[in-house]
Amino acid sequence: MKWILVTSVVVVLLVVAVVITNKVQAANAPIPTIGQVAPDFTLPSQDDTKISLSSYHGKWVVLYFYPKDMTSGCTIEAHNFQNDLPKVEAENAVILGVSVDTVDSHRQFCTKESLTFHLLADTEHKVTEAYGTLGNYAGFKIANRNTFLISPDGKIAKIWTGVNPQGHSAEVLAAITELSKK
Repeated sequence: MKWILVTSVVVVLLVVAVVITNKVQAANAPIPTIGQVAPDFTLPSQDDTKISLSSYHGKWVVLYFYPKDMTSGCTIEAHNFQNDLPKVEAENAVILGVSVDTVDSHRQFCTKESLTFHLLADTEHKVTEAYGTLGNYAGFKIANRNTFLISPDGKIAKIWTGVNPQGHSAEVLAAITELSKK
């Protein structure tokens, strides 16, 4: 009984520490604003190709940041994006996932979970920092769960922070559909 109580207290303290750390980190790196030109980048994907944001000019880009390959929340989010991929592509859009994991980790994640969209490896944290999304979890640098919808003209059209991975893909798809009509 004592062990369960001590474990529960430790878990609560860790959660509080993560929340405080993420708020401090967010204050150190500003998130770009709606209407701003999206910071350009080139990163390697799971298949070792270099992916540049600028190469998607003329398309909607769903740029989603996630903490860690092969974790439960990240797997749910990736599966939901994969399931909605045909609908996203029908809206002239692409999905790009970014984390600080390696190309090899992304390759394993994509193979295990049958993911076909690009996962980009930001091991140097430059893109994650440029989007104000670099967080800290128990002393490790991770990407916070934020998503940026980038318009065909390269500007940030919508931002979601602290995303709930469960229904997020549907939110993003609805936003693309709505904004495409304007």
